[in-house]
Amino acid sequence: MQTKNDIRRSKKLSWLLRHGAVEEGLAMDAAGWAPVADVLARLRMSRAQLEHAVQTNRKRRLQLDGDRVRACQGHSAAGVPVTREALEATWRAYEGDAPIWHGTSRAALESIAASGLAPGRRTHVHLAAELESVVGKRAAVDVMLAVDPGRVRTAGVTVFVAPNGVILARRVPRDAIVGLEPMTKRSRRDVDALRAIFSFAS
Repeated sequence: MQTKNDIRRSKKLSWLLRHGAVEEGLAMDAAGWAPVADVLARLRMSRAQLEHAVQTNRKRRLQLDGDRVRACQGHSAAGVPVTREALEATWRAYEGDAPIWHGTSRAALESIAASGLAPGRRTHVHLAAELESVVGKRAAVDVMLAVDPGRVRTAGVTVFVAPNGVILARRVPRDAIVGLEPMTKRSRRDVDALRAIFSFAS
């Protein structure tokens, strides 16, 4: 069970390894690995506390390997010295054909319907294997968009899965988005209009 202090340390660790390395002057390789000693010094954390944070992270996004630690996905495109190529070399190709899911807001739907999904400030678009998955989507979203991974691959975009189960792609073309499921009361009420943005049948 996580205490408030556990959650606070986990959030600080995730922020440092996913977004804040440059700001904090933390050395990190292109795949996101940083020396444990440097991380502990910057966060004023013990090795035991670090190990506990890695083990109890709800989304399993933290990896500890001897004297190095990293977040396995979810990095900012700026703020950390990672590269897409180095991250992808540590993931495996996702070979499933069933729909995968991306959570988003109502406000973003018009743009997505016009040009597909782009990673924005992150290195990759995040997707989830299941509609109710804990990993691969934000905690609170208005709708979940169904994505056909076969169509993503047909467009020449590799689909990956990170060690914690998050599915990732550099982009998702518009024609790979094949459905919409409402996740809030308001979105359920307006689902026909929301699906009409994509010309999905209700």
